[in-house]
Amino acid sequence: MAAPSQPAARLQWVFSAIALPKKWRIGAAPIIAAVVLAVIVIAAIAAPLIAPHDPMAMDAVQRLKGPSDTYPLGTDAYGRDVLSRVITGGRVSLFIGIAAALVSVLIGLAIGLVSGFFRLADAIVMRIMDSLMAIPSILLAIALVALNGPSIWSVVFAITIPEIPRVVRLVRSVVLSAREEPYVEAAIALGSSMPKILWQHLMPNTLAPLTVQATYICASAILTEAILSFLGAGVSTEIPTWGNIMAEGRIYFQLKPSLIFWPGLMLSLCILSINLLGDTARDLLDPRLKKREA
Repeated sequence: MAAPSQPAARLQWVFSAIALPKKWRIGAAPIIAAVVLAVIVIAAIAAPLIAPHDPMAMDAVQRLKGPSDTYPLGTDAYGRDVLSRVITGGRVSLFIGIAAALVSVLIGLAIGLVSGFFRLADAIVMRIMDSLMAIPSILLAIALVALNGPSIWSVVFAITIPEIPRVVRLVRSVVLSAREEPYVEAAIALGSSMPKILWQHLMPNTLAPLTVQATYICASAILTEAILSFLGAGVSTEIPTWGNIMAEGRIYFQLKPSLIFWPGLMLSLCILSINLLGDTARDLLDPRLKKREA
């Protein structure tokens, strides 16, 4: 196709020529979500470098101070810099979310593959998964943290256990559908080993839905950690997390609501961004759910 002669038309023609295919085009919301999440992640990783003060340093003279040049977001009841604590708190909250998502997906993938392919194992495994899902997630998490004590890994473990059954059910449903495909039946007829069939023929079918599910688990884990910390059943109070910061600030909410507002804002932006990216990934990876123009 010949290029237009007018400069404006030529520029528009160039952009249309290099544009992404229609099925890969996304709106402005996912791009904004990706930028916001990238800023939060980079700030959390670089917290020791960009935090203006030690998030653990106390100064009784500076208790509950308002915003200033020294303390941009003010100080808390112990004289600690709120900005430094919010930035540092993102490291723990994001780590718990990512760790819980990875562990849940890996364990759920292994169990789901076996459950979906072997009928005898399916009958046993799914009854165990149904039993775990019958217990409210937050109550199970509180009980597990109480048994193991308050620590980062205890919270990761407590959040992971309720999420595994959901991953198992997702993988199982994909495997049950894929195992009837001709290429899987051909692999069985040719005498391929079970590990090879599971790894090479069935597991690739689960990658797209698991990618989407991992984003939802990550967002849910970050929120659950905040709930546990707010209730006093999460990470040790000495460790700054968004949940711990809000839990400490609730006592002084009427006097200084910003102690809850700033960590709550970061928590909301992070979860919203992850969920928006998860929805976008779902639409891109599953054409049946993609809203197409007429």
